[in-house]
Amino acid sequence: MQRLKGKSAIVTGSSKGIGAAIAKAFALEGADVLINYNKSQAKALKLVNTLSNDSQVKGKISSYRADVSNIRQSKALVARALREFGKIDILVNNAGILLSKEFPETKEKDFDQTMNVNLKSAFFLCQAVAPFMLKQKHGKIINISSVSALAQRSGLTYVDYVSSKAGMIGLTRSLAVNLGPYINVNAICPGTIETDIISWMPKQIKNTMAKESLLNRLGKPEDIANTSVFLASDESSFITGEIITVAGGRGMR
Repeated sequence: MQRLKGKSAIVTGSSKGIGAAIAKAFALEGADVLINYNKSQAKALKLVNTLSNDSQVKGKISSYRADVSNIRQSKALVARALREFGKIDILVNNAGILLSKEFPETKEKDFDQTMNVNLKSAFFLCQAVAPFMLKQKHGKIINISSVSALAQRSGLTYVDYVSSKAGMIGLTRSLAVNLGPYINVNAICPGTIETDIISWMPKQIKNTMAKESLLNRLGKPEDIANTSVFLASDESSFITGEIITVAGGRGMR
């Protein structure tokens, strides 16, 4: 449909999983996309190659390595996008980690790492892109939070992760106030999505989570990507400060 034709986007943590699905969906909708990665260079380059050779992709696709928990590197990511595309219309703060440590075993370094990757990175990337979006008088910011931030009991196990994702909701709402009327800021709260981040989970636990969904399945990265395309497009021009749950009814409220 080319709903994002002429738009340029940064998608953090987009070499695999949800981020890769979002990058692909944006590319197929006509956007220029900067794929960000930290450690998964081979996967990022493979994705760039795949999309660049897809006849349906009309925009420019490139990649850039940056640890977005590092402010200097996150600013360099934004600078690279501006050099590549000349503007930034869309920012998706998708980069995230789940250390899977129980509350008594979580050390200060674990807490700091989770907060830095999941929340601090989004704060400072928004701060870096906002001046350019405000100058051009339009922009879309999409923060990937989690159903765990919405008091879904089975998703509240890992306290540091839950705290960081709850922070994303507060960040989203506050930025919507601070950056209106020109920048739309929204968050997506995925349920349990079939990605590497849950690959360690026993099948029994995954089955339990699937049964908590009213649709009796786990989510797919494409489920989040489709919602991201909508929020990035002009179709959502009157939506800001919203928290959209994509979890098959899990965490319904």
